[in-house]
Amino acid sequence: MTNRAFPPIAALAATTFPWPPVLFALAIVIAEALTAVTPLPWPGLDDLPAHFIGIAFGLLGILLIVSAFLALRAHRTTYLPHRPATKLVTTGPYVRFRNPIYLGEVLLLLYGAQITLSIWFVAAALLFAIAVTLLQIIPEERHLEATFGEQYLAYKARSRRWI
Repeated sequence: MTNRAFPPIAALAATTFPWPPVLFALAIVIAEALTAVTPLPWPGLDDLPAHFIGIAFGLLGILLIVSAFLALRAHRTTYLPHRPATKLVTTGPYVRFRNPIYLGEVLLLLYGAQITLSIWFVAAALLFAIAVTLLQIIPEERHLEATFGEQYLAYKARSRRWI
C-alpha cells in the first residue's frame, strides 16, 4: 500500500526556489556596487588581446546558455531550476557539461570582469559557482539520480559538472 498524500521523491523538484537566476542577478548587482564603492586595481592586462579574450568569454557564455535552452526545449522538459525534470537531456552542450547554463553564467561574469576591469566580477564568478553548486547543483544531481537512476549515473560518469 502506498501513501498517496505524498508524491514519490523523484517527482519532487530538486529545490523549491529558483536559486540560479537569483544568485546570478545578485552576483552582478554586488560586483557592480563593490566596483563603484570600493574599486580595486585590475591585475590583468588592458590590451587588445585581453579584450578579445573577455569578448570570447562573453560569446561562449551566451552560446552555452542559448544552446542549453534550445536542447531543453527540443526535449520538451523544463528549463526552470525549481521544477522537476521530466527528461534527461544529454544532447547539445549537455554532451560535455552537466550544467552548461551555470557555466555560461560564470563565463558572463568573467566577461563582465574584463569589460569593467573590475576584480569584483572575478570574485562574484567564483562565489556564484560555489553558491549555485551548493544550493542548486548538488540537490539537482540527487533529484536526477532518484528520477533517472542508472541512466543518470551513466551520463554523470561521462560528463563533467563544470569544465
